Order: sequence, then C-alpha cells, then structure tokens
Amino acid sequence: MIIEICANSFASAKAAQDAGAHRIELCTQLSVGGLTPSYGCIEKVVKELDIAVHVLIRPRAGNFNYTHQELDIIKRDIAFCQSVGCQGVVCGVLNPHNQVDLQATKALVEASTDLEFTFHRAFDVVVDPFKAFEDLEALGVTRILSSGQKPKAIDGIQLLKELKNKSSTVQIMPGSGINKTNVVSFKQAGFEMIHFSALKNTPVVATTAAVNFSQGVEGSSDLQSIAEIIALVD
Repeated sequence: MIIEICANSFASAKAAQDAGAHRIELCTQLSVGGLTPSYGCIEKVVKELDIAVHVLIRPRAGNFNYTHQELDIIKRDIAFCQSVGCQGVVCGVLNPHNQVDLQATKALVEASTDLEFTFHRAFDVVVDPFKAFEDLEALGVTRILSSGQKPKAIDGIQLLKELKNKSSTVQIMPGSGINKTNVVSFKQAGFEMIHFSALKNTPVVATTAAVNFSQGVEGSSDLQSIAEIIALVD
C-alpha cells in the first residue's frame, strides 16, 4: 500500500521520509484545509529530501470557485513546481454550482505536463460524485483524494469503494482521519494508497506580552505515528 503523508512543513516531510512513507503532499495551513506552501519550503524539500513531492496548489481558503486571476496564480505555482523537480500537483476547481469546472480543470491538467495530477478534496463537496468522477476520468487526472463526502474517510468508505470499483484509470485515494485504529479497513477494502497527516500537537508558547502571536501553532507529522500506521498495512 502506498502511503502519502500530508506534510505541512519541512519537518513533517522529513518525518514522512524517515518513517518510510512513499510520498508527501506538501502544503501549509491545514487548519483551513491546506494552502500552497512557500516557494522556499517547496525548493528545500525537493532539494534536500529524497521522497516524492506532490504540492497542494490552493491559493486561498474558502470555496473552490476561482477567479481568472486566481487561476493564473495556480498556473504559475504549477510552473514553479515543474521547474524545481516536483513529481506532482494537487488541485481542484469547481463552478458556482459545486460541479467540476471542466474548462478550468482541463487547463490545469494541460499545464501540469509531466506531473501527476491529483484532484483534491474539493471532490467532497460536489453535488454528484459519480458525475464528477466521470468528468475527472475524461479529463485524465491521475487520482482523486477524497473522504467519501464525509468528515472522515472511514465514514465515507462505502462511496470510496463504489468509486474505486468504477475506475479503470483514475486512482482513488482515501484521506481524512485515517489512523492506526482504522487503517486496516482501507487495506481490507482493496485500496492501494492512503493519505494522512499524523500531526502531533505543538505546545503553545507561554507569553506575558500584550500581543500574542503564538496561539494555534500547527504541529508537525509524528515519525513514530507514521511508522506505526505503515507497519499495520505493510
């Protein structure tokens, strides 16, 4: 089973590599569902680590209906990922009716020449997942990252299995809430890959300052937790 770690920093990416994961989805700001990481972070991970790097390309929090200016930013970010040697990108664009934006997604897939293209969890808010699946298959995406339209993938596993059974070319990758208590269920269901973060909370730094910028610091992926989960499905 291929293990993809949702890595929100260089430290998380290194933990994923050291624990034996196969690839990472590099991002930042997981508290809002993930955003595009900095160019500096992307380049450092690609140049200093050996793990396969797929980069989340999401310019802002909120919905997945983007303006022409935002789509231009996404294309520029894809071009940068190509230039530094990433193996893939992770994107998702919907129209105002929560359907796959066919024109925009086609343009992004075409812009991602030689990169794997994962359609991310925007899929989990589409109105018709089976129609969306057919659209994405026709557009030639590599895989779909999904929780089965539930907050946690274990609760959406039935839809995920139905999508997997329909697919001949698109990989279905379950993600969200996968941990050592439920990971075996995905292996038993026949999934070939999973996605999780294994974040370990970072203690809040105490301060007596009137202005405090240390609240809500996001933790990093925990090497031991990743290794324990991998051992269960290896």
